[in-house]
Amino acid sequence: MLQIRWTKNLIEAGVDEAGRGALAGPVVAAAVILPDDFYHPLLNDSKQMSKKEREALRSFIEANAIHFAVAEVSPIEIDKMNILQASIKAMHLALGTLKAEPELILVDGNRFIPYKFIPHQCIVKGDSKMTSIAAASVLAKTHRDELMKGLAVEYPEFGWDKNAAYPTLFHRKAIAEFGSTPYHRLSFSLQKRPPK
Repeated sequence: MLQIRWTKNLIEAGVDEAGRGALAGPVVAAAVILPDDFYHPLLNDSKQMSKKEREALRSFIEANAIHFAVAEVSPIEIDKMNILQASIKAMHLALGTLKAEPELILVDGNRFIPYKFIPHQCIVKGDSKMTSIAAASVLAKTHRDELMKGLAVEYPEFGWDKNAAYPTLFHRKAIAEFGSTPYHRLSFSLQKRPPK
């Protein structure tokens, strides 16, 4: 059962990212401010949901959230600053795009850099505990999947429309055969486990 609020009366924004472990493409973050009566029976950690469920929820969240925003940080920036810093930067960018400033930021995970002077609360597995973080996880995941599907048209041999550029065996074999693309994160171990 997801918890709708961390506090009683502060404006809370949930934030989460998608694509941190991928070998290519941007890392994407979403920030969401929800009304107190927000509810959807399917809402959970986006990784526990089917693609169809996530897509349905994306529309529902976007229609019913008070405010939401999505932001991304490119592979080039990821290589320059490292994936943790890039993930936090994407969260900051999403927060900065919200039409209202939150009074408390709820962050999925255990690492965050303060945004402005707004208090934050890190919550391990927050996407399976807090409604706003779960909603942010859905928006980040669906936005990134859509983006990778578009990039797959340009580079169909890597199967990004199916693996979203995560290190599947298919993706690693394609890198071994075709090399990297401008969208690959060169600071990552693209061939950590050479395919057999």
